[in-house]
Amino acid sequence: MTTTPEKEKLRIDKYLWAIRIFKTRTLAADACKAGRVKLDSQNIKPSHEVKVGNVFQVSKGVDRKVVKVTGLLENRVDAKKAIDFYDDITPVEQTLAFRSMFHAPILKRDRGTGRPTKRDRREIDELKDDFFETGSD
Repeated sequence: MTTTPEKEKLRIDKYLWAIRIFKTRTLAADACKAGRVKLDSQNIKPSHEVKVGNVFQVSKGVDRKVVKVTGLLENRVDAKKAIDFYDDITPVEQTLAFRSMFHAPILKRDRGTGRPTKRDRREIDELKDDFFETGSD
């Protein structure tokens, strides 16, 4: 049996954890199992081998990234060093359009203002009703 150096073979879950895309390796493995990590539009398993030059699409919550592997990193390092091992090639238009679609500030209360009063609650409900009824007429 021939052995290859560890730097040539690396699992995708370990790689995504090492470059700090996911906080734990378990979260990275769960994302792979759930189909949130793709290679060429195909779901991959956590044990998939990473090679330099691969391009992965990673969905993490509302954030979507396209990551190109530029180097293999076996152990987790600080963020400044991790940047050297991947290129974030997510199109800017895609991220801005995606975020604006889901993060449009419709209703927002300042932190620390306490619970809404009855009057505030009525105003909030009125705004919600007006917002959702405009499309149905």
